[in-house]
Amino acid sequence: MIDQGLEATGLKTKTIVHKSAAPIYAAAVTWVLYALLFPLYQVGHFLLAAAAAAVVALIARIFCKDVTEEVEIPEEPVTTGNPELDKMIADGNGAIQTMRALNDSIQDETISAQIDRLEEVSSRIFQYVKDNPAKLPQIRKFMSYYLPTTIKLLTAYDQMSRQGVSGENITGTMEKVEGMMSSIVQAFEKQLDSLFGDEAMDISTDITVLENMMVREGLAADDLHRTAQSEPQTQPPQDADGGITLEL
Repeated sequence: MIDQGLEATGLKTKTIVHKSAAPIYAAAVTWVLYALLFPLYQVGHFLLAAAAAAVVALIARIFCKDVTEEVEIPEEPVTTGNPELDKMIADGNGAIQTMRALNDSIQDETISAQIDRLEEVSSRIFQYVKDNPAKLPQIRKFMSYYLPTTIKLLTAYDQMSRQGVSGENITGTMEKVEGMMSSIVQAFEKQLDSLFGDEAMDISTDITVLENMMVREGLAADDLHRTAQSEPQTQPPQDADGGITLEL
């Protein structure tokens, strides 16, 4: 018997009930003992043996409980019809899980808080690109270099922090990672911000058009229009594949 359910963690699970084989064995032993001790050449004898086996099996069923087992149901692979996007989603989920495991292992509160931020920003990046697949080219370098390199640094930090010794190599490397984490967090945040470059430009254009119409219709003062036009508009530097140039 299989019963679908959810654990407190939110993971899909199923409960498998393993029926005890003890009643069957008990009934079989009863038949053998009856055949050895009593005659079995009349119908009545077989009926008595069957009744005895049934009683013994029932008693065994009462005392030998079924064994239940909770197992997690594997999630079906998510497919969007875009192989590159599917890979990004799978790699992104894997990276989030790895960062979460490292965060649980690393004891330093400052590093842990920074990993929390990396998880949060990374999740937003993946979700935004999932909802806007056209942005996928902008995070190629992020996915192929910045994200895996960050995980590599954190993995090395975790391993060294559990050695229980202080030395030039271990201490020096850990201090370098600690000093780099703020820059890594800022780089991740800039990557997320760069994804909104087109939207920011569109909104800026809409605001300019709206202000022009308001001035032309006499609904706004012209000095507001001139002030808006005089404000410089800047865009974050873009790299060759359309993503922001991050500095780790």
